[in-house]
Amino acid sequence: MLEISGYTAEQVPDPFGIIAGNRYEFMINLNVPEEDELYSENGVTVRVIVKEDGGQVSVVTYDLIETTTQKLLDFDLEDDEEEELEAFCKEHLPER
Repeated sequence: MLEISGYTAEQVPDPFGIIAGNRYEFMINLNVPEEDELYSENGVTVRVIVKEDGGQVSVVTYDLIETTTQKLLDFDLEDDEEEELEAFCKEHLPER
């Protein structure tokens, strides 16, 4: 289960029209226990790109990043964590 300590979300432009509908960027800070393989003493943030089109919301892509260094982490979330991430983004989608 993901433990979220904070987030920001904003609508971002898609100047090339690659993604149909509206595009949003979430920066989600995670609390990761030391015994978890994702743990970093520099903190862990998930950068998520979400699209909303015709009432349907889905995650396009996400990256795990060390919070203080902005270094990409070479990990993927488990399937259930990805589902949690998508549900969180749907629930916290900014108003247009």
